Amino acid sequence: MIKRLLVPFLFLPSLLFAESLTTTFSLENGLKLIVKEDHRAPIMTTQVWYKVGSSYEHEGITGVSHVLEHMMFKGTKKLKANEFSKIIAANGGQENAFTSRDYTAYFQTMSADRLAISFELEADRMRYLQLKESEFIKELNVVKEERRLRTEDKPTAYALEQFYATAYRTLPYRHPVIGWMNDLDHLKLTDLAVWYKRWYAPNNATVVVVGDVNAQQVYKLAQQYFGELKPQPFTAPKPAIEVRQQGLVRLDIKRPAKQPYLLMGYKVPTLATAKEPWEAYALEILAAVLDGGNSARFNKDLVRGQRIAASADAGYSLFSRLSSLFTLDGTPTDKHTMQELETAFLSEINKIKQKLVEKEELKRIISQVVASIIFEQDSVYQQATQIGMLESVGLDFHLLETYVSELKKVTPEQIQQVAKKYLTEDRLTIAKLIPQKIEKQNKGTK
Repeated sequence: MIKRLLVPFLFLPSLLFAESLTTTFSLENGLKLIVKEDHRAPIMTTQVWYKVGSSYEHEGITGVSHVLEHMMFKGTKKLKANEFSKIIAANGGQENAFTSRDYTAYFQTMSADRLAISFELEADRMRYLQLKESEFIKELNVVKEERRLRTEDKPTAYALEQFYATAYRTLPYRHPVIGWMNDLDHLKLTDLAVWYKRWYAPNNATVVVVGDVNAQQVYKLAQQYFGELKPQPFTAPKPAIEVRQQGLVRLDIKRPAKQPYLLMGYKVPTLATAKEPWEAYALEILAAVLDGGNSARFNKDLVRGQRIAASADAGYSLFSRLSSLFTLDGTPTDKHTMQELETAFLSEINKIKQKLVEKEELKRIISQVVASIIFEQDSVYQQATQIGMLESVGLDFHLLETYVSELKKVTPEQIQQVAKKYLTEDRLTIAKLIPQKIEKQNKGTK
């Protein structure tokens, strides 16, 4: 594995993306099929991506995409509840699903000769799902409990939810993917039926297959199982932009917790929204300069050096449908305060603005980012996920061909330029989790 890290940049594009082995098909009903052949092992992954997620939801029905994801395993005209999963398991496969802001995806990883089974099952639930009240009530309660355990009972997760709800004023990214509890309390089966009919259709779906397959044979199977499905007329969401922020926004969150937690976020463009695409790549490298491993600045200076932070992270993803946030978050050590950590974060940002990143440091950072990309190519699942995600946020998956070369082009001057342009106080939201006393539960007496 270590030798993979030393592959010269010259050869990386061919390792990351083989154009000759990736084929795109379009069915008459609007379904898009992307097949990437990878014959290193006799397995394949099938993924069905629907261009709908929490950012498509409106007030009152938040969480509907995620609840519907649960219901997709609860039976069709042909299958009983949970029979889908049983069939996949009986054929030695693994399957699951996930909902995000911009998409909902379903996948199976199986032996390559089981592709027809995967297609038959996915095509069946794409248009013939049976939504039953009894199953809906059970799954809705599961989602509510998931929200309690993963968000409301976890101080940092709760703070993060409040942070996004405050930082975004107009973009639908302010909604949590799992939904607000009040909306879940009032969600109806008819809400899911409307959502399913509107978005779960072949002309709003991308099917990605990666593995030990033949593209033409995959296409024939897709025609056989998906070709008869009728498309659904629908109107795409209107373009959404974030209202201009005109000053620093602060938020204090009081919650029973053991440790304080600091969140900072700057409004920034993504590759889909940037007027100059290079800015998105520069922002990604900037995040890696700050938090790209043990040798990155946060870890070296704030955690191990000054020991101001017990943890310190920077985050940015250039692949989103709408504009996003460049985030900093962390927990101060016992001997330091959140104000000191905030000052330290801002100091690191100012260093970027005032002094160019050294070329050797930049070279090391890019090497680490590229290495992580290469490792992902060992997984047919990760390869398919990269393709499906790009297609679902409105970007061409062929960007994978140039992704590494675009990262290589980023210069110290460009990093400094995006820092000065976007990491400013007028784009900044700061949230602080202020720990409150944790009440001990009364265990009672025997």
